Amino acid sequence: MYESHWKLTERPFENWSDPRFYYPSEVHQTALLKLRYAVENRRAAVAMCGDSGIGKSLIVDALAEQLPEPFAPVAKLAFPQLCGDQLLGYVTDELTGASGPNDETPRTSLRRLDDFFADNVDAGRHAVLIVDEAHLLMAPEQLETLRLLLNLQRRQAQAEAAWTLVLVGHATLLSVIERNRALDERMSVKCMLHRMGPEQTAGYIQHRIQVAGGDSQAIFTPEAIETLHVRSGGIPRRINRLADLALMVGYAEEAEQIEAAHIEGVHQELVTVAA
Repeated sequence: MYESHWKLTERPFENWSDPRFYYPSEVHQTALLKLRYAVENRRAAVAMCGDSGIGKSLIVDALAEQLPEPFAPVAKLAFPQLCGDQLLGYVTDELTGASGPNDETPRTSLRRLDDFFADNVDAGRHAVLIVDEAHLLMAPEQLETLRLLLNLQRRQAQAEAAWTLVLVGHATLLSVIERNRALDERMSVKCMLHRMGPEQTAGYIQHRIQVAGGDSQAIFTPEAIETLHVRSGGIPRRINRLADLALMVGYAEEAEQIEAAHIEGVHQELVTVAA
């Protein structure tokens, strides 16, 4: 709706995972490099934690995009609240790419997964399973199921494991992992994503505007960008929400630039509605 007014080819602050909009800030790039190091060196398990909206999904999507061909398949579990047997069946389906029968027993799922890992290792490949919202894995049997699966085809792979488990979640995930000492000892990397600083926030805004075909300096005043950082706390999802609404309001007012007052205005509206 507002794209033509701001001379944009598309909306720059949508909250979905589009790799074109991935901004390699120091915070995010460091985490991505750590994850790549662990996977490409065939480590057993890694964890990445951070606030909601900090950009974890974009990082794991970038990871899947950047991994070399031998690191396959890459599967993603977005709903981890399953009991141990259900979790085993779901993981098996996602990694093998084939759905088992609804009444498949855990023994059959395990055999099917073990055979898959054997074939995958023989083909020179290394599988990756990304578990999003992993802080919800509160039941001991859930983490224990995943940990035990790391032992499948371990020796044949001549690595720590035949596949890498990537756990992604809120900061509470670290305490969840620590309660399972055996899994904690298999963790080769633990990344904590911190909020972006003022310069990173400015770079993030500039990058997303450029991808959408625009010029951030022509659209946002320096004071507006500073206010965006303060009101968002350096969290990308909050930046997106505030910036998108400000662009809409500025368009409605036929403004030439987004001022700090626009950011304050939409922030106060969101605060009022939330209250």
